[in-house]
Amino acid sequence: MSHFSVIVAGGSISGLMAAREAARAGVTVAVLEEDAEIGTPEHCGGLVSMEGMKNLGLVPDAGAIENSRIKKAKILSPSKGFELSAEKQKVVVLDRRALDKQVALQAQRAGAEIRVKCSVRSFAKDGARYAVKTSEGDFTCDYFVDARGVSSIINRNREGVLSSAQYEVYAPWIERDTIEVTFDSEKYPGFFAWVIPTGEGRGKVGVAGKGINAASALKSYMGAKGPHSAVRKVYAPIWVLGPIESFVSGRTVTVGDAAGQTKPTTAGGIYTCGMGGLYAGNAIAKAMGEGDGALGKYQSGWSAMFGDEFSKMLLARRLLERLDNKALDELFSVIPKDKLDEASATGDFDFHAAALSKILGVKSAAKMAKALLGNEIRRLVDG
Repeated sequence: MSHFSVIVAGGSISGLMAAREAARAGVTVAVLEEDAEIGTPEHCGGLVSMEGMKNLGLVPDAGAIENSRIKKAKILSPSKGFELSAEKQKVVVLDRRALDKQVALQAQRAGAEIRVKCSVRSFAKDGARYAVKTSEGDFTCDYFVDARGVSSIINRNREGVLSSAQYEVYAPWIERDTIEVTFDSEKYPGFFAWVIPTGEGRGKVGVAGKGINAASALKSYMGAKGPHSAVRKVYAPIWVLGPIESFVSGRTVTVGDAAGQTKPTTAGGIYTCGMGGLYAGNAIAKAMGEGDGALGKYQSGWSAMFGDEFSKMLLARRLLERLDNKALDELFSVIPKDKLDEASATGDFDFHAAALSKILGVKSAAKMAKALLGNEIRRLVDG
């Protein structure tokens, strides 16, 4: 029976980052990925800032960058819309399969062992260690990292789970430099539809929402846009209710999607989940020498970086979930252009709550309050 100081269940970016950091400290690490390939299935839009990549200690390989020419984002409600410039934020679209393999290579070079097609069936305390049963046999470890994604968190709470579908699409209506986001409370309740270009006439097109048939909703969305061909289809649940209460339980450390580290507003998580893995790997390495009290540095570090941001995004999510289409249109119609320009000039892609605060500024508060009041009255009447 093989023994490792750390076993990481899941070869996501968060799990691989945790493995990389722990292995760099000389800790023996095994990453066990249930799928046949690191980075597959890819159900991520791949949007991230180059500044975020720098903080993760990553310079994406040329093959991992699908599009570095994002200039603007169109944000649409059923009958209104506005644009934000994205040029100053240096946003790129990444191929997650290639990026995850790049992190896997870093982890392997640091000393981690990576096994694919190896699923964790159970893990339990066995004296001072964990006994881990897998499809490839039994292992033991001192620390267990749960990086198994949304499937892990769903087992504890389904309230924050939305259905989603994302297709790789060839279509003449996809503009290489333009991200498109469409809000519609009837078609995509609690979320939106999106177009993320990977090149001229090709991109990742998706929808998500509470209680919807994602495949049907996406078919309708693309049908209204125009001619298209889907060359790849992915269906996956997404998590939007923010972080779980505790990232650490004994010597079990939870990271990434499994810890609820995806953004409540967009379900994006390359940066936030990656940083979760980085903090976790460093904390485990410290715990090996200083004692398990050092594991607390993981949650305190991540929360200091993202806690306030996530609280604001959760507030924005609660607002979005209550708005009908009329209220969405009214809100979009009162956003001042100068606030859009300010958000474009000073916004941070990885921390977009500040940009939301600017867009939904004080000058528009009265008009927005009126729109929200009308929304609540309609809810009462319809209810």
